[in-house]
Amino acid sequence: MKKTFLKSIAVLAILLCIQSCKENKKENTSTTNNEVELDSTDLALLELNLPEGFQIEVYARGVDGARSMAMGDNGTLFVGTRTENTVYAIQDTNGDFKADNIMVLDTMEVPNGIAMRNGDLYVAQVGSLWKYPNIENQLGNTLEKELIYDDYPTEFHHGWKYIAFGPDDKLYVPVGAPCNICNRTEEDERFATITRMDPDGGNREIYARGVRNSVGFTWHPDTKQMWFTDNGRDMLGDDIPPCELNTVTEAGQHFGYPFCHGGIVKDPEFGDLHPCSDFVDPALQLDAHVAPLGIKFYTGNMFPADYKGKAFIAEHGSWNRSKKVGYRIMMVDIEDGEAVNSEPFIDGWLDEAEQKATGRPVDLLLLKDGSMLISDDYGDAIYRVSYNETALANN
Repeated sequence: MKKTFLKSIAVLAILLCIQSCKENKKENTSTTNNEVELDSTDLALLELNLPEGFQIEVYARGVDGARSMAMGDNGTLFVGTRTENTVYAIQDTNGDFKADNIMVLDTMEVPNGIAMRNGDLYVAQVGSLWKYPNIENQLGNTLEKELIYDDYPTEFHHGWKYIAFGPDDKLYVPVGAPCNICNRTEEDERFATITRMDPDGGNREIYARGVRNSVGFTWHPDTKQMWFTDNGRDMLGDDIPPCELNTVTEAGQHFGYPFCHGGIVKDPEFGDLHPCSDFVDPALQLDAHVAPLGIKFYTGNMFPADYKGKAFIAEHGSWNRSKKVGYRIMMVDIEDGEAVNSEPFIDGWLDEAEQKATGRPVDLLLLKDGSMLISDDYGDAIYRVSYNETALANN
């Protein structure tokens, strides 16, 4: 067991690190991590709880506001941000799973959503989408980028994007509700939806409706059906409504917003217009206000066999609850297309007694070796989770 004084040192290191990261934004186009040691005692990783045999280490730090992640074919990790207006390119050039080159790829307003396709990087702002052709060949050179569209809604409230390419080679782009609770689909039918389009921006259509604010989705490795997280509305109290994990079984389904929340909560303002039975029930009701974001199915070979096919969800954590919840990675069992159980995979970013957070997980990404990356926009870092059966046996 770790000594108490080591934990105290680690906590002190967190506070100093977070303050430094928040005050000193990157201005250079390229930096290295030689200034700050990449070790597992930083950012309170010693305080995190993981299953036996698993470990979490810093993969990259000083990545201010790290959110959505996408991996290039040649191993460059691209990271978007929400309020920092920065897109990063991160390289591990010696293969030791610790970044040694962090570049500011581009600066633009709210570049939260990023996706890779055939060597091209796609970056979504609130109302526009850009493509960087053959992006890894462009690193270190003058950037070339192409505008795919610039006619999506520009409301910032829930306007930041999570984007991804599906098994159908379509690009999926959500448009969040521009409010806590409202019904503005008559103004623009794209509000509170997930849309999809061809890679060139053509053939756009609404894929799912009644989606308040999805900032994470993926596809089941076998069924190829989309699974997405959705953040429940605020201001109905600490414990309702549930946040949601949903699955789309056919295009055009409606998931309830703003009329019904979590499949069970009739909205006080709009609930009389449609009963909850009119809509698709969540695959799983998550705790209220946990703010579920990134989701991935585990398809690698590093973790034990019984982890394969489980869904992992990054819960960013509550912002307006009287007692904070979330700030963890949840693990969901999927059987025959049904979510049957959920439990924490990693927690400890929230000190419940002190009600203070040391990290807020955002997105998940699997590496080729089967390990998992986690972005943290509060700790300004990317973590790597791995499993070591030999180390477990030696304990």
